[in-house]
Amino acid sequence: MITLTSKPQIMNIKSIFKHTGLWLSMGLIVIASSCKEDDEPSLGQPPTSADAAFTYQASATNPNVIEFTASNSSVAASWDFGNGATGTGTTASATYPFAGDYDVTLTVQNSGGSASSTQTINIAQDDPNLVSNPLFTILTGGSSKTWAVDSASAAHFGVGPDPIGSAGRYPEWYAAGANEKAGADMYNDRYTFHLSGFGFDHVTGGGVYVNAEHAGIPPYDDTTASPVADFIAALPDQMGETWLLDDSGADTTLTVSGNSMIGYWAGTRTYTVISLSENELWLSFVDTKAANPGLTWYIRLVPEGFNSNPNPGTDPNLPLDFETETPTWTTFGNGGYQYIANPDMSGINTSGNVLEVTHGNETWSGQFVNLKDKLDFSTQTTIKLKVWASDTATFRMKLEEQANTNNFVEVDASITQTNTWQELTFDFSGAAADFDRLVIFPGWGITSPDIFYVDDIKQE
Repeated sequence: MITLTSKPQIMNIKSIFKHTGLWLSMGLIVIASSCKEDDEPSLGQPPTSADAAFTYQASATNPNVIEFTASNSSVAASWDFGNGATGTGTTASATYPFAGDYDVTLTVQNSGGSASSTQTINIAQDDPNLVSNPLFTILTGGSSKTWAVDSASAAHFGVGPDPIGSAGRYPEWYAAGANEKAGADMYNDRYTFHLSGFGFDHVTGGGVYVNAEHAGIPPYDDTTASPVADFIAALPDQMGETWLLDDSGADTTLTVSGNSMIGYWAGTRTYTVISLSENELWLSFVDTKAANPGLTWYIRLVPEGFNSNPNPGTDPNLPLDFETETPTWTTFGNGGYQYIANPDMSGINTSGNVLEVTHGNETWSGQFVNLKDKLDFSTQTTIKLKVWASDTATFRMKLEEQANTNNFVEVDASITQTNTWQELTFDFSGAAADFDRLVIFPGWGITSPDIFYVDDIKQE
């Protein structure tokens, strides 16, 4: 595996312009005598051709990698590099593996308008090393290669902080479980990377998965609510686009062109490559919406037809005593877990094995397990478990519906005994029979990396 550590790039958002109109009625123009020229709203001066000027130079490492700099660093800038790739920001770079002339256009914007300029750059000779870049070979399979979202494995999609937190490049705030986003028009998309001409085809199946804050904005304006949160936007197949993989600087990024995208739309077509191997393409990207500050999204892809989880464990049902069944939990908030021998075989719990939970540094650190069947509280209205803790704390239990995680119920219980096993009871009287995911938050609200032991989760 080739692992690439980099900083995410934040895409600029184009300004939204507001225009005033003049009402005409029955051929009569009505002008209020009190209006003054000074009352007219001002949008500021539009950028000039000088603002759209830019310079360029070959990078220090490769003459076929060109670095561009806009003359005015205070405007929103977008680039057409003339090689099928685009970019944003007042500084940018582009890779040109093949000799030839390329027309590069910079467009700058402010509240008053926009301006553009174009320069032709000449690449003197081919660079076979760029075409034979091992990353290119892995991404395209040496010719063409199709990738899909890794729906079979946990944490194939999720979100974490920007800047990156202590957990590193991982969706520590939320990590989707296997197949959790079924029905979101994410799993049926296909992404084909061609080496020839750096071609890119995005087969959408008619729709793409879009973040709620970005829904309704062209070209993702034809939207319907997704059954698993956020929205599905109608989008036809995006064929004949291009890709650009830039590993010339500190950031290794993958950019796709046109209206194509990868996995989940959050405002950017440029993705930081966390790792790239024969059977994994692991990407992160920073949300560009002002309403979504500090969000880094993650998406993991595998080659089409590759099964990353050939022997998935069967989802369990309650009760769970961890003696013969050790289900897989998905952690969040920098937490962790493992199955160990009971460290205190005394009191109400003399069983051999227990679940050890490490609380992360987030107040909401916890973990969840998917259940095979939905819980029914018509006769058995409580869930009980045993817990061992070194300090008093709140233990929160949350039940979710896998198909709609916005449908949930939470109940708190108090850990009042320390250094001994205590049984907690969570009353779900009246809860609907919708829930097939069990979420636990041992030490809800604390930030210290405490250890909790959990055992014998059962419904009564």
